[in-house]
Amino acid sequence: MAEKITPEDLEEELRRTAGGPLKSLDEHRTSLLAGAVMLGVAVVAVAYFLGRRVGRIASTTVEIRRL
Repeated sequence: MAEKITPEDLEEELRRTAGGPLKSLDEHRTSLLAGAVMLGVAVVAVAYFLGRRVGRIASTTVEIRRL
């Protein structure tokens, strides 16, 4: 007869095939952090430039003339 497959056997095979989630996260932590920082800088830059554009359009120019 064949051996029974235990939950431990399934878990071990799955970890060997897919790799552990923590192992993968530890390996890619620096690149993920660098990507998050770059995304944050890009969001701030876009907000800054859009704010400048809206500020220019919405600002009122007052001209004072001497009579």
